Amino acid sequence: MKKKTKTPSMPSLSLLTEGAIEAARASGKILSRTFGKKLQISEKKDAGLVTQADIDSQNRSVSLLKKVSPQFGFLTEEAKPEGIEKPGRWIIDPLDGTTNFVHGFPMFCVSIAAEWKGELIVGVIYHPILDELYVATRGKGATLNGKKIHVSRTKKSKNALLTTGFTCQKREWLRTEMHAFERLSEATRAIRRSGSAALDLAYTARGVFDGFWERRLSPWDVAAGALIVIEAGGQVTDFNRNAFRIDSGELLASNGLIHLELIKMISLL
Repeated sequence: MKKKTKTPSMPSLSLLTEGAIEAARASGKILSRTFGKKLQISEKKDAGLVTQADIDSQNRSVSLLKKVSPQFGFLTEEAKPEGIEKPGRWIIDPLDGTTNFVHGFPMFCVSIAAEWKGELIVGVIYHPILDELYVATRGKGATLNGKKIHVSRTKKSKNALLTTGFTCQKREWLRTEMHAFERLSEATRAIRRSGSAALDLAYTARGVFDGFWERRLSPWDVAAGALIVIEAGGQVTDFNRNAFRIDSGELLASNGLIHLELIKMISLL
């Protein structure tokens, strides 16, 4: 008679959160140390730039997180998926905003999320240049450097400050993205484009931006940030108001109050 395989239990949320914070800060130190220095740079086909800093940051996070939760696999930007059969996984962008980093524009971050059986449970984003640490734990709210944050209370899209990003696949998508930018610019107060989806989501969570939209996104771009927005009281869906999935490729995040207005504008594009 075969023994039943014991289903692994989820590690404590506090353990996972503390591990993600430690890894994000350690990787952030690597980015701070190398920012503005001469870099080894290469270009991935249809996927933007990659530097040695990306690789070193990723290796540091993975090394630390393996000690925290051996029952977790890894989905990272700069390596093949690891441990996909495991019930939990870490989703890591070791340097979100690589083009900014390469050009000396200080809008970049480390993004780390923990997922258990398909549900996001921890999200951490660390902006090393400003020493800003965004943290969300499922059901416990979101914080910036230990203080609670909340999405904005803007009620009308005409008063909203939005943010967006463009895919590096310009030939296929630039016309669509410029059309969206034009239409939403006409309907809102203004739009910004930082070059880091994770920071766009973090700034939406803290109420700086009232909404963020982008297409052609990867799971590591949005996993941590989406949870932070949700735990800060915001709403995250795809462009058709379907429930957020990290692999849907498109995302609309907002304070919730203007979400339907933004959906209507985007659906006309």
